Amino acid sequence: MSTHIIRYETKPDQAEENQRLTEAVFEQLNAEKPEGLHYATFRMEDGVSFVHIVSYDDDDADPLRPLTAFKAFQQDAAERMVAPPQRGSATVVGSYRFFGE
Repeated sequence: MSTHIIRYETKPDQAEENQRLTEAVFEQLNAEKPEGLHYATFRMEDGVSFVHIVSYDDDDADPLRPLTAFKAFQQDAAERMVAPPQRGSATVVGSYRFFGE
């Protein structure tokens, strides 16, 4: 299992569009229910910063990237953001019901 945290800031006039595109990803995920994926997105209180936490049961399988809604989210992402996203791997030290346990 691998876990990644992606952080970025959108341009103020792009935050709502970013949220709309993100919500579309979750709509497709809820409809298709791919296995092996644990995913959450947070919009921070400043209204323009977003944090995505994604975890894969199988490091060789990524059920997120093939989704039509995820491709739409990525398509103009650079234009919505102030700077490129910061992505890093993380090790889960502890979790309480965060990953559907």
